[in-house]
Amino acid sequence: MGNAIRIYVPRDAAAVAAGADAVAHRIDAEARHRNQPVRIIRNGSRGLLWLEPMVEIDTAAGRIAYGPVVPEDVPGLFEAGWLEGGAHALCHGPTDDIPYLRRQERLTFARVGIIDPLDLDDYAAHGGWLGLRNALEMRAEDIVECVTASGLRGRGGAAFPTGIKWKTVLTSPADRKYIVCNADEGDSGTFSDRMLMEGDPCALIEGMAIAALAVGATQGYIYVRSEYPHAIAILKHAIARAQAAGWLGADIQGSNRHFDLEVRSGAGAYICGEETSLLESLEGKRGVIRPKPPLPAIQGLFGKPTVVNNVISLATVPAILARGAAWYRDFGVGRSHGTLPFQLAGNIRCGGLVEKAFGLTLRELLEDFGGGSASGRPLRAVQVGGPLGAYLPESQWDVPLDYEAYQKISAMIGHGGIVAFDDTVDMARMAHYAMEFCAVESCGKCTPCRIGSTRGMEVIEKIAAGGPQREAQVHLLRDLCDTMIGGSLCALGGMTPFPVMSALEHFPEDFGLEPSRAACAA
Repeated sequence: MGNAIRIYVPRDAAAVAAGADAVAHRIDAEARHRNQPVRIIRNGSRGLLWLEPMVEIDTAAGRIAYGPVVPEDVPGLFEAGWLEGGAHALCHGPTDDIPYLRRQERLTFARVGIIDPLDLDDYAAHGGWLGLRNALEMRAEDIVECVTASGLRGRGGAAFPTGIKWKTVLTSPADRKYIVCNADEGDSGTFSDRMLMEGDPCALIEGMAIAALAVGATQGYIYVRSEYPHAIAILKHAIARAQAAGWLGADIQGSNRHFDLEVRSGAGAYICGEETSLLESLEGKRGVIRPKPPLPAIQGLFGKPTVVNNVISLATVPAILARGAAWYRDFGVGRSHGTLPFQLAGNIRCGGLVEKAFGLTLRELLEDFGGGSASGRPLRAVQVGGPLGAYLPESQWDVPLDYEAYQKISAMIGHGGIVAFDDTVDMARMAHYAMEFCAVESCGKCTPCRIGSTRGMEVIEKIAAGGPQREAQVHLLRDLCDTMIGGSLCALGGMTPFPVMSALEHFPEDFGLEPSRAACAA
């Protein structure tokens, strides 16, 4: 197999759902039939989801992309000489030259779609383990300072400075500390955590090991929602291989440093994406909110100091330790340093993952990368930041994607999920859905979230029904939202008003209101 041509067929869940396994089997059968030696490598997805399954051929001129490929296309591709990069209707040329990829800054996702996710040598050949090697030679305080100086902030949505969280755990005395990865990716239209875990699991493993060295932790857990079976399986295999190779366990690379790592599966409750509910679930309890303080960094898992970070936050750390804080900090704008993997979903022609430095605009993502709506109709509203994010009208699509800039317009970037809607959307129904989502997913711990979301559904229904009391109901809805924002224990109840009020403010006609009257009611 030494001279076998390497063919990359994604094992990412999105590609598998589109038939990648059947394509891989057909390629193998066709190659055997033609007596052409090939080696099929199941890589992660490059993130061009509208082209999945996207198959890449490793040629003398580099990797050439073909897609979307279905099993019936395979014989014709062989006939066209695709093993040598031959022309075909499905050929997109050199993968790196595809405009969608070429215009990105892939830092966290530098290896995703390029390497075999379970090949540790492949990982090392593409810069893997360099960050951990450097961390093993550093004092814990210096690791924390490097992460702090990089400007990395939590990529799960809260955008809290990662280095400050780590310093709190480092300076909290305890006989045991933990690293917990929040991989309970439950926001609508988000998939970057899953893609990273399935396409480059060792980046997450390495990042968690570095975090452990930074704060003095010896045990880590990756809390993954059960809807991600492919990610869970790949993570378990990768952890076993990393431990066998000495990157985890009792004596990391002969350093006498100890860190064990395990995967835990959550049952799929949205509330367990909130860090204290996650910790309750991880301890075997019902997933409900814990009041704060105390913070998890001081009293977290089993009452011990705990680092709780998102997948993307932790997977970014190895590159920072390998290339330096200044290198990462130079990407982005203002206080939003580095890059974020934005995820384009909903009514969008070219949905997928786009990793870019902060500072670009929503319009650039929707038009330059997304290619407009999938329906061909004008886009009307875009929800940024998951089901708790505001609905943004076209007048706000040119605001730079920057945490502080979005905060000024009562919106949030969150986990980077972007869901687009064309001009057929009924925004009153979307506002109702936001309250309904909160009612269904509430843990019930606090009254504003548990009761407020149900009352919110009723009030929105009354507004949509019309009648002489409509404006009074609008005032009631705003008062209810103020109560939820100020009185809820966590972001589920506290941020559900964001999509509701943004829909009411920017799309009043969908509620049967005149724009001037909606503004007056505000």
